[in-house]
Amino acid sequence: MTQINVVGDNRPIFSVSEISQTLKRSVEENFSHVRVRGEISRFTQASSGHLYLTLKDNTSVLDGVCWKGTVPRLSHMPEDGMEVIVTGRLTTYAGRSNYQIVIENLEIAGEGALLKLIEERRKKLFSEGLFDEDKKKSIPFIPNCIGLITSPTGAVIQDILRVLGDRFPSFVLLWPANVQGDLAAEQVCEGIRTFNNISPTSKLQRPDVIIVARGGGSIEDLWAFNEEIVLRTVAESNIPLISAIGHETDTTLIDFASDIRAATPSVAAEMVVPIKDELLSMILNHETRIQRTILRTLQGHNKNMESLARGLYDPKRLIEEVMQRLDDRSERLINAKNNYLNGLLNLVAKISAGLISPEQQLVSKENYLISHLKAWQKSLHRFYDQKSYKLETLGLRLEAVSYQNILDRGFALIRDRRAKPIFSSKKLKKGMSINITLRDGQVDATINKEKNYPINKDGDEDKN
Repeated sequence: MTQINVVGDNRPIFSVSEISQTLKRSVEENFSHVRVRGEISRFTQASSGHLYLTLKDNTSVLDGVCWKGTVPRLSHMPEDGMEVIVTGRLTTYAGRSNYQIVIENLEIAGEGALLKLIEERRKKLFSEGLFDEDKKKSIPFIPNCIGLITSPTGAVIQDILRVLGDRFPSFVLLWPANVQGDLAAEQVCEGIRTFNNISPTSKLQRPDVIIVARGGGSIEDLWAFNEEIVLRTVAESNIPLISAIGHETDTTLIDFASDIRAATPSVAAEMVVPIKDELLSMILNHETRIQRTILRTLQGHNKNMESLARGLYDPKRLIEEVMQRLDDRSERLINAKNNYLNGLLNLVAKISAGLISPEQQLVSKENYLISHLKAWQKSLHRFYDQKSYKLETLGLRLEAVSYQNILDRGFALIRDRRAKPIFSSKKLKKGMSINITLRDGQVDATINKEKNYPINKDGDEDKN
């Protein structure tokens, strides 16, 4: 360590970094493993994944940090207001000249603190409507497939399968999950989401109901089923879900979020399927009652038919009377038809006597069309002659005013290089290119002189 002595003072002088490093070593050597109890405040999770918080009691505060790699091993995620006991090592942070604890483990400080945290979380989620009764889904009477989320090695799964086998053997799709410890909450959520996401076209059968189950334990053992991530995933499930956590006296927040709460895992199995023998007995009983009802109904109808039959005439006599009436009506109908047809024939003969034959009508129409066609042809010839004469007259008049006739009388048409006619000598300039059109052709020319000769009244140039 570099020491700088001042004349008259033998005490060493340290740099800021040297002091910071000395303090850091001293703190870390003397407090390499400590347990601290306090209330969490100012909890934040950085984008890097590290956790930062402050532990406080009535008079003091202690900064804390939990590195990203340690976070998955924590038994509880920190929350503001949570009373905890943290385990870690003290160190210093030279950037702010303070000391802090690097958290390696975090546990709730006593059962009372856990119950207080559960109640606060219950009130929060209840106010959000997460536990509303009108959102609960009904359980199918006989599910084709039961989704089970539990530990594959515990007694719970054996109890559930035994009850299902005794009552109504069913197809069970198991999602093995930890039901205690750091990974329990995430594995339970993953199972619920996976069951809900099974496609109808998948080889796996989508469950009609889900059971989340585990045996009894302490409040710490059952803590995964109080985690907010589990409660929200349960509430979002489209498949009806039964919670069967712990014994009858155990209560976790998943019971409020689920559609039905079962006192034990075995009770959940009893809820989800009926007893097969009882169901068959009930079906047979209903079948017998239906058969008896049908028999009584048929017997009643037979008695009614017999009573009605006694009040009816002999069907043979009724048919004979009807047949005779039918013969009479048929004969009368034939006579009426003949009379009607004869009347129509007489009426047609009378009408046809006063009609002109079709041949005469065609000849008359032909003569009429021929006379009108001749008159139309005469009108068309007159119209054509009139229009031809008018067209010829207009052609002569147009020819008379044609500029070609004017050129034939000795005049010329002068145009500039854009073929635009020039009507005044004032428009002509020396060196200008022009085109002159005469009676028998055109010639290009250039103006050599720029001089105007006025035209007198007799048409001659005035050069005076």
